[in-house]
Amino acid sequence: MAIWLFRAGKLGEYENKFLTENRIYLTWDKLNVDLEQVKDKTALYDVLKEYYPNAKPGAIRNWTGQVWPIAHEIEKGDWVVLPSKLKSSIHIGEVIGPYIHKPNAQDPFFHYRQVNWFAKDIPRSNFDQDLLYSLGAFMTVCRIRRNNAEKRIREMAKTRWKATSYPGELFPASDDEETGSPVDLEEYAKDQIAKFLIIKFKGHGMTLLIEAILKAKGYVTYRSPEGPDKGIDILAAPEPFGFGEPKLCVQVKTQDTPVDRPTLDQLIGVMQNVKAEKGLLVSWSGFKNTVEKEVPAHFFQIRMWDQDDIIEELLSVYDRLDPELKSDLPLKQIWTLTYTDDESMSG
Repeated sequence: MAIWLFRAGKLGEYENKFLTENRIYLTWDKLNVDLEQVKDKTALYDVLKEYYPNAKPGAIRNWTGQVWPIAHEIEKGDWVVLPSKLKSSIHIGEVIGPYIHKPNAQDPFFHYRQVNWFAKDIPRSNFDQDLLYSLGAFMTVCRIRRNNAEKRIREMAKTRWKATSYPGELFPASDDEETGSPVDLEEYAKDQIAKFLIIKFKGHGMTLLIEAILKAKGYVTYRSPEGPDKGIDILAAPEPFGFGEPKLCVQVKTQDTPVDRPTLDQLIGVMQNVKAEKGLLVSWSGFKNTVEKEVPAHFFQIRMWDQDDIIEELLSVYDRLDPELKSDLPLKQIWTLTYTDDESMSG
């Protein structure tokens, strides 16, 4: 069975719709035609050329390869990988229904297949770097095959999505669909930094890193010693001497699974005990839906950082970090070309 990469919009704007409706949509703007009736790729090329007369021939050829599978190649039992744009995680589902064309649907949701999302919010850091490289392709739809990806991802499902390092050559020459597509280099670089951070700073080391970020932002901190902390990893407040506002209570988690509601409740209780006005809940593996649903209720009281937030905050203060920490975390800013989004109509 094949494994397919799908994206839910340039910014993940359709992700919740995909997950709540248990579907994958081909989100090509204005493409309201029954693709099952298009008998070959040559005919599909002509259809796309008619719908998008101002598009370049190369873009039409690219779109043809992405639009064709949903009606003609994807089969029941195939798996779909949906990298989240909203958090540092990946969702995986199994295709359980046929191709459906719904002509009266709201644009761009004319085409879909039913999916059972059996694994949601898998941390990106669980995946080997070469798999993340393939999942970073600038394509809305493509089959993922490089470096025996299909077998390896299915084997990960048997081990609760734990990564198993692949001894083969990374990024070999191949004629796989994802090979010729540009890769999101910013996302790829973040994945590399994430791999390094979780190896270097897992456990109490992550608390040290978060404390360093807060210090670089101007906070005076107290850090609990390694071991049982009674729900207090860091206390922080601005100058002078840490007597400024806001008073902040921080909990840091680096477990392999997303944080659940009891951890949030514990932080709220500890904040009351130490008279902290604000809270920061840091979870390397993100947060379960039970926690995310509480965000509006605690918006003016608590912030939550996942892997992406940690890296973003780290990069924003990197120049102000302690030199010793910077030597343990060697980063360099570079400039690179970006690609215009002519590979898909939806991102």
